[in-house]
Amino acid sequence: MTSLDKPTTTTDQDAQAAKEVTEAALFEAFGGLRGMVETVLPGLLFVTIFTINKDLHISAIAALAVSLVLVAVRLVRRDTVKHAFSGVFGVAFGVVFAMMTGNAKDFYLPGMLYTLGLALAYIVTTIAGVPLIGLILGPVFKENLSWRTRNPGRKKAYAKASWAWGLILLGKCAILFPMYWWADTTKFGWVLVALKIPPFLLAVYLTWMFLAKAPPPIDVFAEMEAEERAEKERAEKEREAAAAAQPSTPEA
Repeated sequence: MTSLDKPTTTTDQDAQAAKEVTEAALFEAFGGLRGMVETVLPGLLFVTIFTINKDLHISAIAALAVSLVLVAVRLVRRDTVKHAFSGVFGVAFGVVFAMMTGNAKDFYLPGMLYTLGLALAYIVTTIAGVPLIGLILGPVFKENLSWRTRNPGRKKAYAKASWAWGLILLGKCAILFPMYWWADTTKFGWVLVALKIPPFLLAVYLTWMFLAKAPPPIDVFAEMEAEERAEKERAEKEREAAAAAQPSTPEA
């Protein structure tokens, strides 16, 4: 019997299910396709308009306006707005920086500083034994911080993923910061837009690979619910036992 003829084992099914759960959790945590569009679109619009007319004010206002529209769309559809709101704040800071200095490249500076800070946070927290990606994804997987003390294999996977995120983001910064000083605004803007998605996808893919091979998460919420049910059952049994132990009142 060849490997193709062998029936799918329970282990294979469990592994596939774990990969699907991990994929869905990452999709939720990082915003998925829509989140990527919301991340790229304001900067893309800014550099496109600036390339055409070199007008900082129009470019900045257009980028901020499209960010607000994306938030409004999510509010109307009653979707989660955390990714869109973070995009609005990032664009707003970029607009303020660029308007204050009069330098269109400063529109991208807050985002670059955020990327550098995030890269260092991934690395420092991993060295400290509390990898940042675990803090981010723990609640998504309903495991909270149980992986720190109860699931060493999962902690190791989170550490690998955090190293991947940190090094990838540092590599991105190593390209962008020198260009910020010597490249013209148009070239710099297009390179920055081009580097929005590929490093992100690479980091997400590596995270998925590490977590898909890790032990499954410990659902602490399910554990708490089970404990509450067990406590209620024990209390009910104690009440029943107490009622049965009470002597019956004799009839007159």
